[in-house]
Amino acid sequence: MTRTPSSQRCAGQTRTGSLAEAVANVLAGFGMAIVVQRLVYPLFGIVTTLTQDGAIALIFTAASIARSYGIRRLFVMLEHQRERERRECARQLEQRLATGRL
Repeated sequence: MTRTPSSQRCAGQTRTGSLAEAVANVLAGFGMAIVVQRLVYPLFGIVTTLTQDGAIALIFTAASIARSYGIRRLFVMLEHQRERERRECARQLEQRLATGRL
């Protein structure tokens, strides 16, 4: 078993990791989307083939992957920004303590 260096574990989720998570999440819902479409469409008088349901699900799947990835990256970016702000506050506090200007 290969061990991940602690510096990589603490770095947060990579873009590739974010994409892999988003794809896995969406693909898990892909089959469910087909089943739901097959059950719900007839209730509304919509008649489709399994091929059409697959094509519709693929379109929504692609949109969902893009949405999930974008939201994940936004939250990672916001967390990095908060971390930078925390480091800056700590630096300023250390500077004030060192100069006696509290």
